[in-house]
Amino acid sequence: MTDADSAAEGLNSSVAARLRTAEGHYFLKALPVDHRWVWTQQREAEMAPHLGTVGAGLVARIVEEGWDALLFEALDGHHADYSPNSTDLDCVARLIARIGELPCPDLPLRLAEQRLAAYTSEDLLHHLAGDRLLHTDLNPANVLVSDGEARIVDWGWATRGAAWLDAAYWVSWLVTAGHSPEQAEEWAAQVPTWQVAPIDALTAFAGANARMWAEIGDGSTDPWTRRIVSASESWWQYRRGLQPTP
Repeated sequence: MTDADSAAEGLNSSVAARLRTAEGHYFLKALPVDHRWVWTQQREAEMAPHLGTVGAGLVARIVEEGWDALLFEALDGHHADYSPNSTDLDCVARLIARIGELPCPDLPLRLAEQRLAAYTSEDLLHHLAGDRLLHTDLNPANVLVSDGEARIVDWGWATRGAAWLDAAYWVSWLVTAGHSPEQAEEWAAQVPTWQVAPIDALTAFAGANARMWAEIGDGSTDPWTRRIVSASESWWQYRRGLQPTP
């Protein structure tokens, strides 16, 4: 190894660094084997062969001396800019559409309806169920854009669910970046799978997503967390306003 830079973005790995060697550039992420999220390392290793050019190629997984490490090919590019008028937005919409076209691998993925069961009513959970592969974490730190093409990393929370959910997960991040909820939904509508989502399904998800982030952010003073909490709540209130009066 000739040089290394610690990643400035991301919160899910104890070690995250870009490595430069004589053989090439790589990205390393690692967790202690007793970490509560170490299972995400296994999931990422399992997912990598199924992602094609949507994700990063896995070079090696090494589990030894108390650490679980993944070594990926380093992706070129910049973290996606989700702000209004950004030229990255078209790229990200196309990326989400490409994710939706991937076959869902025969792996024990988490189910969308199970992940959100604590945040919505049981009679609405069927809207979230499906057989499509989902990333579910459209944080711009996970999206890299280069030469007009976006790719996405950090597949530890890969999920099986309704086809439109990744576009819906994107909405809160767009609002966080400065879009109004209406503008954010207009961008989500650029993803074909958004068109098949029932109105009450979107509202149910927006409510579940807002409650999930409120729980995550409870008591937090971190500005990043407070922004996504506020954005998710704003989107839910917007969706509620679209519901027809009984």
